[in-house]
Amino acid sequence: MTTKQIDYCIELAHTLNFSRAAENQFVSQPTFSYQIKLLEDEIGFAIFERSGKGASLTPAGMQFVSFLTNMREDLKRAIEQGQNFSSKYRDNISVCIIVRQALYFLPEAIGIFTKSNPDTQITPIFRYENGLESFLKNECDILFTLKEHTKQLPNVTVHDIFTSRIYLIAQKDDPLAKKNIITESDIYGRTLMVGGGSPNALKAVQHRLIATGKIEYFNSADHDTTLTNVAAGCGICLAPGFLNDHSGQFAWIPFDCKENFSCVLCTHKDDKRTSLNSFIELLKRLYSEAVAFPL
Repeated sequence: MTTKQIDYCIELAHTLNFSRAAENQFVSQPTFSYQIKLLEDEIGFAIFERSGKGASLTPAGMQFVSFLTNMREDLKRAIEQGQNFSSKYRDNISVCIIVRQALYFLPEAIGIFTKSNPDTQITPIFRYENGLESFLKNECDILFTLKEHTKQLPNVTVHDIFTSRIYLIAQKDDPLAKKNIITESDIYGRTLMVGGGSPNALKAVQHRLIATGKIEYFNSADHDTTLTNVAAGCGICLAPGFLNDHSGQFAWIPFDCKENFSCVLCTHKDDKRTSLNSFIELLKRLYSEAVAFPL
C-alpha cells in the first residue's frame, strides 16, 4: 500500500466519482482506477461498489476508509515533523504529559534550553491516557507522572520535581472562594463531583467526605467534564494543583488535608544524553526557585 493509493482511496470515498476523484488528484481516470484496484487486490476485499452512476463504499470499505483517514493524518504529521526536524535540529527530546498545565514551567524551560542548545528540539506529547504505555514503548524520552505509578517500572530513572496539594475548585463568586483554606465542614451540604480518573490520594479524600453522609455527590467522566459542570453551577470539585491552568476562570482554594501528590519525571535508564540531563535539571531548578507559586 503506497501513500498515493491511500490518498486516492480517501479522495474517492469523498467524491464517490472516479472521474472527479482522478481530476482532483491530477491523474488520468484509468491510472486512478488501476491504483484503486491494486489496493483492493492487496487487502483482499472490495472497498467500493462500482456502478454506472459512480461508486459507493462497501460496509467493509466504510470502516477501512475511516481507519485509513486517521492513519493518513498521523502519517502527514510525522512527515511534517520530520521535515521540521531535519532542516534545523540534530537531536530531539520528547516530553509526555497529560495536559499542558501539568508542567507549568515547561514553556519557560524550553525557551531557556533552546537558547543554549539551538540544535536540540523539545517536543511535548500530550497523552491524557496511555502516557505510561507510550513511555515504556520508548515513544517518548521523558514522562510526567506521579511517584506512586513508578514503583515497579523497569529500567527507569525517577526524578523528583515537585509536590502538589489538593485544591477545591469553585466558581469565583461562590462564597467558598472567599476562604483562604477549605475544611471538610465547609462543604457539607454541597454537591461534590468525584471520579474522572482521580489519583489515589484524591480518591481517598473523596471517599472520606462521602462517608460523612453530609454531602451530595455524582460521578464525572473526566476533568474537563467536571470543570464544565463547575462552570454551570452544578457543583464543586477537588483536584490536584498541577491541573490548575492559572487562567483565573475558577477559584482554586487549598483544601485542608494531609494527602498530596509527588510529581516526578521518568527517563529511560539507558538514555545517557547530556542534553536530556541538562533539561531535567533545568526543570527541577525552575520549580525549586518558584516563590509562593501554587502547586
